[in-house]
Amino acid sequence: MRKIKINRIYNHFKGKYYIVTNIATNTETNEEYVVYRSLYDDCKLWVRPLKSFASKVDKEKYPNINQKYRFELQK
Repeated sequence: MRKIKINRIYNHFKGKYYIVTNIATNTETNEEYVVYRSLYDDCKLWVRPLKSFASKVDKEKYPNINQKYRFELQK
């Protein structure tokens, strides 16, 4: 699985930017989650399973998206 970097900015394949603030672990399932904040509007805090955050874009559902991953690290 791809390594997600804390305190770095990622671009969602739909065009918005987010900063990863931490990786959290569910106490009951041990599943890891990415904690991230939007860098637009109200800067809302979000959480998503790490597996989903690091996944590739579904090219069948979104055939016109050029980005490879759902969230891509920005330089």
